[in-house]
Amino acid sequence: MNLEQKYLALLAEAERHRLPDVEGIRLCFQMLSVAAGIDRGCVALLEPHGLSEGRFVLLALLDASTYGLAPNALAKQAGVTRGTVSGLLDGLEREELIERHADANDRRAQRVQLTHKGKRLVKTLVEQHGRWTASLSANLSATEREQLAALLAKVAGNL
Repeated sequence: MNLEQKYLALLAEAERHRLPDVEGIRLCFQMLSVAAGIDRGCVALLEPHGLSEGRFVLLALLDASTYGLAPNALAKQAGVTRGTVSGLLDGLEREELIERHADANDRRAQRVQLTHKGKRLVKTLVEQHGRWTASLSANLSATEREQLAALLAKVAGNL
């Protein structure tokens, strides 16, 4: 597996300093390189549609909601701040992918809903993104997938 150049440089430094467990360091850099490759692939999939991963997540959350969501609920479900959601929603609204309306139960609150244009885009992208994401582990057997999931969970336990 090819490591990203920055990780090769750091690995060389680890070797030069004779740090213990250089193979553990290499393994971490392999995981980071895979993650960076996944991020680049996701960007390549969404960018032609003018979307970032954050904007895509909000569209998917809104698609799953029948009556729309309040911005604070979107922030919580997406795992980001209200300020981040506000900026993402501004961009989605400019692109006419979402609409904001006063909440029927509380006129001071807002509800965010997909427009017809937003619904069409989400339908296409959720399917594409799902196929692409699943394809990343397509060459693994069911046993290998279970092993990888268990190993990643074990590594995550050290964070």
